[in-house]
Amino acid sequence: MAPGMQDVMDIANQMLWVTVLLSAPVLLTALVVGVVISLVQTVTGVQEMTITFVPKMLAVLVALAAALPWMSSVMIEYTESVMALMSGQ
Repeated sequence: MAPGMQDVMDIANQMLWVTVLLSAPVLLTALVVGVVISLVQTVTGVQEMTITFVPKMLAVLVALAAALPWMSSVMIEYTESVMALMSGQ
């Protein structure tokens, strides 16, 4: 493998992990809310689409707002590490 190729592979690997970390809070929130609402719908027999969509959307927005400071710090950290690697430091 070429000498610079390892750096590219490291950046790509780090990028994938950052993507998983940043998407996890929102996806897990949507999953949990969706399962809970599905259970409630199954128990009550109500099968209305807006009952699943609106609470899930609100929960995702709350999770996104709560996780935004952490997400931005992770992105800043990743960007700084990529820039440092590109400048050769």
